Amino acid sequence: MSRANPLDTRACRLFGVRYPVVQTGMGWVSGPELTSATANAGGLGILASGTLSLPEMVAGIRAVRGRTDAPFGVNLVGTAPDVEDRARALVDEGVRVASFALAPKQRVFALLKDAGVVVVPSIGARRHAEKMAGWGADAVLVQGGEGGGHTGPVPTSILLPQVVDAVDIPVIAAGGFFDGRGLVAALAYGAEGIAMGTRFLLTRDSTVPAHVKQAYLDADVTGTVVTDLIDGVPQRVLRTPLVETLTAAGRVATLRRSITGAVALRRAVGSSWPDVIRQGLAMRRQRGLSWGQLLMAANTPMMIRTGMVDGRVDIGSLASGQVAGLIDELPSCAELIDRVMADARKTLDRLEGTP
Repeated sequence: MSRANPLDTRACRLFGVRYPVVQTGMGWVSGPELTSATANAGGLGILASGTLSLPEMVAGIRAVRGRTDAPFGVNLVGTAPDVEDRARALVDEGVRVASFALAPKQRVFALLKDAGVVVVPSIGARRHAEKMAGWGADAVLVQGGEGGGHTGPVPTSILLPQVVDAVDIPVIAAGGFFDGRGLVAALAYGAEGIAMGTRFLLTRDSTVPAHVKQAYLDADVTGTVVTDLIDGVPQRVLRTPLVETLTAAGRVATLRRSITGAVALRRAVGSSWPDVIRQGLAMRRQRGLSWGQLLMAANTPMMIRTGMVDGRVDIGSLASGQVAGLIDELPSCAELIDRVMADARKTLDRLEGTP
């Protein structure tokens, strides 16, 4: 980061943005509206594509491009059967940043990097960061256990310095961030910026239904739980009637529900059954899932859609970071990022003893 301006970090220059603030790629949430609003506000907006077909992803990229001239990113699922086609589409469409929820094969990294695309995988452990740095990742996004969705057991305050000390590339900190004080704390640990999901979901630019946002606003700091009953892998979600129902229903009923969701997702994204099987095998290798867990994992996108798009808080899955308990209003993306940066400057002035 710059000595003259500690908020002008390597991440800003790498991504081509004004501020070291990233809006994460959230399925069914980070559409063109939220992504472009973040980009226009000076942060890095990331379009989620894991729940889109390839043509829908390209249409989404063009929709973002129609709303902003600023750089933005697209989140890809590294195990998707057509991930190479999607990577080529990012190159053809001139996308600045490719982020990954699961690491792709190394040749996909090379394809993107050879074309000048910035590659930023998400990781949850030091060894994963070291592996991705060895592959040539330009940066890594590190999510601690406070973060929403799939998450690990290690809190950000422990994981972040561990990863910063292990790799030389820029590290973006995620999990537990919502304001400028958090940005300064992340920089103090050695990160080059912060990424936020729940905080951007709870903005006026997010297309999530108003009553769903209210469910987040009503949550307190104990209003989330980490459970593997939704898809077989630990993820942090709001405590909703669905979570209570799954806890009571047991594994067999959950598995039946998951098979139904897997069928619906295949239809939604236009995948063939061979594609589903190939992606499943790749996920099984990367995550070490059992076949039962794999079927449950296939259900997650449809459960999120039920909550985030259809607005069924009672039966949908609402991924959420613990910071939901600290958020009580809905700014625009521009207001949010301006506030984060102003709070960060104020915090730095206080630490330096500036009146």
